[in-house]
Amino acid sequence: MSENKAGKPAGRTGRYIKYAIGEIILVVIGILIALQINNWNENRKSASKENLYLKRLLSENKEDINTFTNNISDLEKGIESIEKLSLALNSAEINDSVLVTATNDFFGYGSIYPIFSSSTSTFDDLSSTGNLKDIKNTELREKLVKHYAQYKQVAEWIKIGTEWALPNDAPFTYNNSVMRFEPVSAFLFGKQSIEELANHLRTKKMEYLNNAAVHFWINKDAIDKLETLRTDTSEIVTLINEELKK
Repeated sequence: MSENKAGKPAGRTGRYIKYAIGEIILVVIGILIALQINNWNENRKSASKENLYLKRLLSENKEDINTFTNNISDLEKGIESIEKLSLALNSAEINDSVLVTATNDFFGYGSIYPIFSSSTSTFDDLSSTGNLKDIKNTELREKLVKHYAQYKQVAEWIKIGTEWALPNDAPFTYNNSVMRFEPVSAFLFGKQSIEELANHLRTKKMEYLNNAAVHFWINKDAIDKLETLRTDTSEIVTLINEELKK
């Protein structure tokens, strides 16, 4: 057997080298496996978090559809009362009782202000924490951003309409003592006959019509905005459902 200068067998050195290389390969394989397992765990956690967020978004958007539907229904009832008041005030043959009833209905339903209410806690959480990236579907993510931006636009638009109407509404309410038409507060004005109330309404016909027109405009505009938003929200619900099925 040949020996190297150090006197050690050459074959033994080769075995040491092979053994060392094998150890390195095993270590590298172990690291790669550990990284793979870690990546798998992280992906699993990310998928679980995404699934949770999607379910919360789904629930909140379904709730918003119901809220928008109820708001639209209330506003449509108000629009109907406004139209009935207009017909009553513009009719020369309407009897006093019908006119007063139409006015009561207007103050009960038509003179209310539109409101905007929505559930945005999950999206706010995603945005503020930077977790929006957990929604892997980029198309869905972009639609969600636009969807909630539309929420803000509608809320702002309804607010602008209300702020425009209030300066017209407040003086009218006070100057015409309209609280006497409210069943709860009518007693404060003493005994009033239907004939007296009807005569007041006919005398102040244009003031009542102008006030009704203000509420008609802001309510009709709110209905249009909420209907568009309800349609958009329904599309978001469909997209989230499709994503959850993947």
